[in-house]
Amino acid sequence: MLKDTPQIIRLVQVFLATLALTLLSGCASMRLVDSDVVSVAAVPPGMSLQGAKYRFERLPSQANNPEAGLAEQQAQAAMTAVGLVRDDAGASLSVMVGFNGTQYPADPWGRPITGPGWIPQGSISIGSGFGSHIGLGMGMRFPPPTHYRREVSLIMRDLKSGQVVYETRASHAGPWSDSVPIFATLFQAALANFPNPPAGPRRVNIELPR
Repeated sequence: MLKDTPQIIRLVQVFLATLALTLLSGCASMRLVDSDVVSVAAVPPGMSLQGAKYRFERLPSQANNPEAGLAEQQAQAAMTAVGLVRDDAGASLSVMVGFNGTQYPADPWGRPITGPGWIPQGSISIGSGFGSHIGLGMGMRFPPPTHYRREVSLIMRDLKSGQVVYETRASHAGPWSDSVPIFATLFQAALANFPNPPAGPRRVNIELPR
């Protein structure tokens, strides 16, 4: 038994190393998109949004915007997933899609850097001991990293009465530059808990492949 002990230890070490690499690989292949969501339902008595038919409505400023079509496709996929049905001829709801994106330089905590008077946080130390050294510690790299803030909204209106019956918004700020999958995820987050959302702001987390 004692003769086999080193071999067993090596096997255990190999197993643990393989397990660690597997876990790291799994974590690295996914990213968490944390969205801040606010949804309000104002459905009149006798009306149900579950399985409702809808058509898209555009603002004049969106009429010739090619990105509006992509946003509607992403919104439609998210609405189909919660049971809504697109039917331009037989719609009982109109849906207005909003989307917006901005980018900004960020500090190490992802906060926007604004103003010409910004000063990076850090320290410089010079000393001597067993050997001379110069140390430089900075809280920001140059140029600072770019972060992106994106927001989507859906406004659903009853075509008969003109009343808004459901409104939802979702926003996310992070370092990823690939807008298309992030916007698609935001539409999913915006429709979380549809058609009976909880009151007040909430955080919706959705995993997305890298």
